[in-house]
Amino acid sequence: MPAFLSTRRIVLQTALAAVFVSTSAGALAQAAKPAPTKVRYEEVVRSILYLPAYVALTQGFFRDAGLDVQMKTSQGTDKGMAALLSGSADIVLIGPEATVYVQNSESPVKPRIFSGLTATDGFMLMSRTKETTFDWNKLKGKTIMGFRPGSNPDVYLETALRKHGIDPKKDVTIMNNLSPPARAGAWMAGRGDYGIFLEPEAGTLEREGKSFPVAMIGSEVGPVDYTVFTTTDAFIAKNPQVVQAWTNAVLRSMKHVQASTPADLAKQVAEFFPAIPQDQIASAIERYKKNNLWKTSPLVEQVAIDKLQDMLIASGVLESGKRVKYQDVVVTDFAKRAK
Repeated sequence: MPAFLSTRRIVLQTALAAVFVSTSAGALAQAAKPAPTKVRYEEVVRSILYLPAYVALTQGFFRDAGLDVQMKTSQGTDKGMAALLSGSADIVLIGPEATVYVQNSESPVKPRIFSGLTATDGFMLMSRTKETTFDWNKLKGKTIMGFRPGSNPDVYLETALRKHGIDPKKDVTIMNNLSPPARAGAWMAGRGDYGIFLEPEAGTLEREGKSFPVAMIGSEVGPVDYTVFTTTDAFIAKNPQVVQAWTNAVLRSMKHVQASTPADLAKQVAEFFPAIPQDQIASAIERYKKNNLWKTSPLVEQVAIDKLQDMLIASGVLESGKRVKYQDVVVTDFAKRAK
């Protein structure tokens, strides 16, 4: 055999061997990689306010952390907490007030907050007419479409009213007997003089000329954690690595949201709002960004829980003698270790 053919055969055999070794190594590595852990997750309602959670899903942050997240929408903090306590959900995104209530209950299962998401309330107070200047005193004697009694939207609304010298029990009528899916339809049917709405509902009503924003409730109340990731003490004890992975992904998403433009973020979460134009999603994101509604750290601090309980007591949904200890409702380890 000519020397050059022998050399060519040796080179070819070497290359094939290298490909075989590389392919085998890749297959072994793939086989050795553990399957992602399934997590049953429920969000309180579908809203652009929860943008960082959707970004973590669409951009693969949860997947990169080894989690296979299956999401449902509860349609209310009370329903989300019920899912958690019954064992049909592993992690829920709900208001922290629910954990305070359950801590005072006889439930043997105790929920624990391990990560925050929103820094304050994202509801906008909407009027049926355009108001070039808004005076809170205009609300006196009016009916305001609120939320379920004792829920964060209702408590934050009442806090904002009291800040402006309005007694929510005497000076206004708060309509709070509507389920979340029924609120927009009830507003369109003419119920209520004013109402509180989240994005994207608020933007849709505004574009259709059916209501107009006059105030941001969270800006009136100030920073108090509004929605938090919550699980049970039993789930934490059994799956600490899952809770840490979740918190790491949330922190990564928070940083991504801060660094990205509203237009880019709108593209990334558009699949969660198929009926909403992307430019409207981007406008809603920009509005929320300007009001600093998203946390930059997953840590829920004691000052927030203390202020929340002050608000619950002022609204008459928590007895002053039943304040709960911060360490009994918030687990800080995972947020402090998040990276």
